[in-house]
Formats: sequence, C-alpha cells, structure tokens
Amino acid sequence: MTVQATIFGIEGTVLSANERDFFQDSAPFGFILFKRNCVSPEQVRALTDQLRDCLGRPLPVLIDQEGGRVQRLAPPIWPARPAPRQFGELYAQNPAAGCRAAHLNALLMAAELADLGINVNCVPDLDLGHADGHPAVIGDRVYGDDPAVVTALGRAVADGMMAGGVLPVIKHLPGHGRAHLDTHFDLPRIEASLADLEKTDFLPFRALADLPMAMTGHLVMAAIDDRQPATTSAKLIAETIRAWMGFNGLLMSDDLSMQALTGDLTKRAADSLAAGCDIALHCNGDMPEMLAVAAGAVQLEGAAEKRAMRVIDDLAQVATVSCDLVAADAELTDLMAMRDAS
Repeated sequence: MTVQATIFGIEGTVLSANERDFFQDSAPFGFILFKRNCVSPEQVRALTDQLRDCLGRPLPVLIDQEGGRVQRLAPPIWPARPAPRQFGELYAQNPAAGCRAAHLNALLMAAELADLGINVNCVPDLDLGHADGHPAVIGDRVYGDDPAVVTALGRAVADGMMAGGVLPVIKHLPGHGRAHLDTHFDLPRIEASLADLEKTDFLPFRALADLPMAMTGHLVMAAIDDRQPATTSAKLIAETIRAWMGFNGLLMSDDLSMQALTGDLTKRAADSLAAGCDIALHCNGDMPEMLAVAAGAVQLEGAAEKRAMRVIDDLAQVATVSCDLVAADAELTDLMAMRDAS
C-alpha cells in the first residue's frame, strides 16, 4: 500500500465527490479539521467516518484544539477551554495544581475529540514566551516564559491527551516564541545565538522528544541556517531537531499555504520533504492548492514510512478514557478557581 507524505484539510462539512476522488488518487497519510468543518457532534462524527471510509485504512485525523484563542471546536456547541497561559499562571502559585489542571483539561479535551473520531491534537505548544515576541501569534498560547515550566506543563498536557485516547503533537520546532512577525503573512528571523537558544527555547522540545509527532515552524534561525526557514532547512532538521533535540518521531511541516514560505506550493512541498520533514501539511482545503502540493510530494518510504507506521501503531494502542469525566471536570473547575482567586 502506497501512502503519500501529506496531510490535507477539506473545504466544508461533508466530503465532496471531487475531494473523495482526489484523496483516493493521492492517498494522503491523514487529514486535519478546522472550525469550518465542525458544526455539530453528529456532523463531525459523520465526517471523520467519511474520511476513513474514503481511504479504507486506519489514519490520523488532526485538529488544533489548544484552548483560549485556538479552539476549532468552539462554544456554544463545545465547552470553552482555558488558554494555555492560564495553566502557567496557576503553576506559578502551585506547581502541582498547575500540572494537575493541565492534565485534566487535556484529558477532557481528548475525550471530546475521541468521541468525534479525531485522534490527534496539535498540542502541546512548547514555544517559550518572550516579552518581545509577537502577541497575536504566540501570546497566551504558551504555558510560560521559563523552559522548566513549559516542559512540566507540556508533559502534563501530552500525558492527558494520551490518557484520553488522542496522540499529541509538539510544536513549533525549533521554537516560535521569539518571532516578531506572524508567519501567516511574513517570515520571522531569529537572531539569538545558538548557545542562548540551547539554554532556553530548545529545551522543552528536547525534554519531550520522546513524543510521537511534532510540527515545524516557518522561521529562520540565523545561528543555524541563515537562509532557509526551519521547515525547509536540511541543516536545522538534521542537526537541531533530530540530533540535538533527539526527536525521532514523525515530523510534519506547519501549513504550507502560509505566506512565510516562498515559491509555489509544489516547490514548498518538495522542499520541505527534501529537507527532512516526513509529512507536508496543507490546511485550507483549496483544491487547486492541494493538487499543487500533491504534485510536489513523495510517497512515504524509508525512515519516514517507519515513523508514520509507528504513529498508526500508537493510534491503535492509545488508551481509552477510564476515569469519571464528570468528576474530572469538577476537579478542574476547583483548580482553576484557585488561579482566579489570586
């Protein structure tokens, strides 16, 4: 069975005949959902069933459900979830309470996702907060400014996700917190020294390098590769992500349609995979763009295929929720009240 090194979004709330034909022909590794795809629990369950039926094999269905500003499953249909920074604020008061709250929140989110047929969530965001970072890009999406805090809360979130039946994705390697520009529109350039980065931004990723999946960021780390953004930098992926951080899981690009990258989408897909990304991610569901990405993509093979198959194995083995979710939600409410009372 051949599988293409891509993950695609879809346009709407049901799989169209045109999309079905394209996906059956291109055979992507998986899919990613956004708010435009999710209007009710029944509809999302039907959609994830359609996606799996389309390809006739086990596959990952991803989402970005971080809490706070980034909730693809949004109120009032689904519960509002705290922004990641709120767990960092609770951690500052009581580290054990912060980690417990982050774990419970992740467990509850995972249970919601698994019930819908979504089995991968693009959390935790291990970017380090920086006072001069772009507030609209990172801001309260991160757990804090201290590598140890981000590491502890990131681990709690990852464990909570897996306890709820969903695989986590660490992001955005090698670290987005210092970016002054929004990668949806521009290419950030980080001028910090390698020694500084290895003592700060890189540490949470190194600490959680045992996790199964990760996502790059579209930004230049001048101390490592002065020209190419991380997503298309063979040097950065090999020397920093694979070697220094020790990440040997499945590495996907961030969304290739973001304007931080240059060249057409065929070139972006080809360049990201040639640099060492295992998967080229395209999110907006635009059919001409997806055709262009598919034209630049390759079939999964070699080390990338082995890493992808490990993810499929992990998805088959991930736990199902065995705790009392009502009690977990009540405990989370009590813990977050500690933060609110301070």
